[in-house]
Amino acid sequence: MSALQSYIRRNAAHGRDTEMIGPFLATFSQHSDNRNLNYAIPVDGASPKVSDVDALTAAYQRRNLLPRLEFLPDNAPDVEAVLLAGGYTVERRIPVMTCPPGAVAEQPAPAGIELLVPESDEDFAGLISAQNEAYGESGTATPADVARMRDLLARGGFAVLARNAETGEAAGGGAGDVLTDGLTELVGFGVRAKYRRRGICAAFTEFITLAAHRAGADMPFLTPGTEVEARLYAKVGFRGVGDILHLIRE
Repeated sequence: MSALQSYIRRNAAHGRDTEMIGPFLATFSQHSDNRNLNYAIPVDGASPKVSDVDALTAAYQRRNLLPRLEFLPDNAPDVEAVLLAGGYTVERRIPVMTCPPGAVAEQPAPAGIELLVPESDEDFAGLISAQNEAYGESGTATPADVARMRDLLARGGFAVLARNAETGEAAGGGAGDVLTDGLTELVGFGVRAKYRRRGICAAFTEFITLAAHRAGADMPFLTPGTEVEARLYAKVGFRGVGDILHLIRE
């Protein structure tokens, strides 16, 4: 789990402003105030002081951001109690699931749906817009959004687009972060409402997981937001290995 936390810490810092505050790596998005893009991660074995927590809180409040952390509590077991005493609350605990090579169960794409790695600007824009809709976010993909996803793939990341084979309309998809030391996080899986309950997410989860395995990943991992998602990923071959803890101070 230490290797997994190191991977998360390293990738969270990419493209963000960072600051070490006591035993915390604080990350700040250069493009968004979205809470999921602005959070801190403690170093392994951290034993923060009250003054460290106060300084961390102040750093986010100065930027008009919600003070927030995401980390594997098994790697820093002393952190949670100190933060709770400092006014933080548990936002959620999310299982971490991994799928080693050889464990994937075949999930065929449903009739009329094709799976592919996006290549054109239209492909990337369709994938991003489908993800936005799936997560309840408004707006279509911007040129900057497309450029960021292109950069992800150029740096060694992954993406999969599920689309209507007849019309070319994007139905959903997901991405995988840059492969490092055999690890990659699979993220942003989503399916547009009118395409749900057809097995599309299971199909593209298999597709991108196998792509990660072929590239050398021995620990692709993801974090399901609900029990329904966890059951879907388990169907593909993922198994739980621990939890990620999200703490927030409102």
